[in-house]
Amino acid sequence: MKILIVLPNWLGDAVMATPAIELLSVYYPQAEFTFVGSFASIEALKYHPKCKKAVIDETKKASNRFLATYKLAKSLGKFDIAITFRNQLHSSLLLRFTQSFLTIAKKSWHSMFLLSHTPTIKEGKHLCMQYAELAMVNVDSWNRSVPPLALYIEPKKFDKPTLGINAGATYGSAKRWYPERFADVAKEYSDRYDIIIFGGPNEVEMAKEIESYLLASNVTNYTNLAGKTTIKELCENIGGCSLFITNDSGPMHIAAAYSVPTVSIFGPTKHIETSQWMNQKSKIVRHD
Repeated sequence: MKILIVLPNWLGDAVMATPAIELLSVYYPQAEFTFVGSFASIEALKYHPKCKKAVIDETKKASNRFLATYKLAKSLGKFDIAITFRNQLHSSLLLRFTQSFLTIAKKSWHSMFLLSHTPTIKEGKHLCMQYAELAMVNVDSWNRSVPPLALYIEPKKFDKPTLGINAGATYGSAKRWYPERFADVAKEYSDRYDIIIFGGPNEVEMAKEIESYLLASNVTNYTNLAGKTTIKELCENIGGCSLFITNDSGPMHIAAAYSVPTVSIFGPTKHIETSQWMNQKSKIVRHD
């Protein structure tokens, strides 16, 4: 059975879609997945054992996105099931253009007119559950249980206990605790843990700020990986951590996928919908 899955754009959202993908694997054991998504989401999920093809969606860069979406659909071919975890016009069009038998997306003004199955997915519950409800819309035997997150990248094995700190988060300062506070925590634990500073390409300066605080405190057992890792290397390193302290971010969900003991710092975002999924070693610290 051929199943097309259009992944969420953001890395964290893509990781939160993995329980739904695992459900599809269970209920369609002969499934062969084709993933379409952003660079980050594809790099994280392309190692799934049932992934036969992984395509980076670059239609947004085209001068005519509608035409580019049509051409992408025709290059992918027809599927038994095509599902998108994006609530977006072009993803609905992509599914429609494939002429797949069963097409699934969350109910919206565009999906209702373009696709075969468009369930109303209520918000106010974890995004993993919302994605699972979408994936299982045509499975009567689903008992509403949702598995843990799943990444198929082997975690790194460190020689010493390692504390990962991740001070970055998309959408800017509203989701970010202060770099000097992260540095204070790293200093406090530096006698028991080696330290890794994580961050994306846009968070290099923030990581350097943390590094400067550590050096000023005579802490030297750290590694600054901000802007230096591939998505695969990011997963490997986070997965090997003994403890992870992070803002609400994609790396937070990567840590959850490896059941890394985690303290997640939340500001104004919806922690009920986007906290770590099924990580028994997770603690939320939040303030509205």
